[in-house]
Amino acid sequence: MKIHKILLLVSVIITFVFSLQEQKRLPEGFVYVKDIIPDLNVQLRYFSTHNFVGDTITGYKANRLILTKQSAEALKKVQNDLQDQNLCLMVYDGYRPQQAVNHFSRWANDLNDTLLKREFYPKVNKRHLFRDGYIASRSGHSRGSTLDLTIIDGNTNEPIDMGSPYDFFGKESWVDYPDLTKIQLANRQLLQNIMLKYNFINYPKEWWHFTLRWEPFPETFFDFEVE
Repeated sequence: MKIHKILLLVSVIITFVFSLQEQKRLPEGFVYVKDIIPDLNVQLRYFSTHNFVGDTITGYKANRLILTKQSAEALKKVQNDLQDQNLCLMVYDGYRPQQAVNHFSRWANDLNDTLLKREFYPKVNKRHLFRDGYIASRSGHSRGSTLDLTIIDGNTNEPIDMGSPYDFFGKESWVDYPDLTKIQLANRQLLQNIMLKYNFINYPKEWWHFTLRWEPFPETFFDFEVE
């Protein structure tokens, strides 16, 4: 019995040490969000092939959400508030390496690659993605305090109806898009209100996109990998 307890203690210590080593790989001020919100639903689309590029994006090597510590702590308040309503968050993206942004740019410049146009940008000419602001050479995500997310039902874990899919390029994704049902409008407003309550500011052309007010690295674009 004593040997078993000793082995168990050694296992806990080793796990703790490896956890500390893992944390040290992140720049100071960044955290793995699940360490702060263990029950958060994270589905990083750019670690999958279900995105507008149709491939895993450079720099995404794990389904691990990274944010600045301030953003993660504010997000925890959002999650707690929603859970009182039997709702939860689902996060599609957080910190995004510059190399991933570069991948988007290369894809946008390849006008022959329109594999997923029907799903993600059916009404937008790919040659206009930069002009219309859907793709850029720099992203606020790379500063670590911007994230993409939605709300899910606490019972089913299914996203509530926001009127357009995540990462849809078109006016349908604008927060004030007029052609929405009452339920879709109410759902978008719920997300807007609760994020603003905890100091996340929305990008008006993407209902899912929020940046922490007074973000800690407003001028720094990071490029470490998500792993």
